[in-house]
Amino acid sequence: MDNRFATAFVIACVLSLISTIYMAASIGTDFWYEYRSPVQENSSDLNKSVWDEFASDEADEKTYNDALFRYNGTVGLWRRCITIPQNIYWNSQLEKTESFDVVTRCMGFTLNEQFMEKFVDPGNHNSGIDLLRTYLWRCQFLLPFVSLGLMCFGALIGLCACICRSLYPTIATGILHLLAGLCTLGSVSCYVAGIELLHQKLELPENVYGEFGWSFCLACVSAPLQFMASALFIWAAHTNRKEYTLMKAYRVA
Repeated sequence: MDNRFATAFVIACVLSLISTIYMAASIGTDFWYEYRSPVQENSSDLNKSVWDEFASDEADEKTYNDALFRYNGTVGLWRRCITIPQNIYWNSQLEKTESFDVVTRCMGFTLNEQFMEKFVDPGNHNSGIDLLRTYLWRCQFLLPFVSLGLMCFGALIGLCACICRSLYPTIATGILHLLAGLCTLGSVSCYVAGIELLHQKLELPENVYGEFGWSFCLACVSAPLQFMASALFIWAAHTNRKEYTLMKAYRVA
């Protein structure tokens, strides 16, 4: 194996590893989108009521988004969190934030909620199903896992290529990384579109603003890394195979 191809293969493996770590961290954290709102009234009854509504199994899209808007909420692919004053007593364990006066409370999305239909008017079940937002939400949830699975499968093929001491099988690894990058890019695009459509339906209250968090940024960075790894894998395998064919033809001649 030529040193050029070996170097390209190693660099591609490093890029693939970094993108896998970034993608896994992005999927597992709750900071895809963050809301910033003024400090709310420090009332135990009010906070208890907000948490009960936020954590209820019957909480609809409007109910938990209203709480996210008002209480510095963060949203991930699996969980939604709000930050509220601490002077309330729950029996469950509290997750402390940097401030000693507030606690962060999180509630996970169930699989049923992940695949639940979104309505034209959030919270109004009689307003009809919003198919665009429904499928955007499902894609933003499923595509990151597809991307991660493709990269892991590509890594197995790359390992087999190393064992066989041949770069040719890494063409499949490159194609899988290309597909993974497209899935990651699709997930990011679906998430951005879904957030924009949601804010058109539910306008942010006064003095409240939202921004994409670092979990979202990790997914954004992961996509180009996957594309670069894909390009290096395919280039190394194809060019090495081409030179090997030419060398074999020269020897025969």
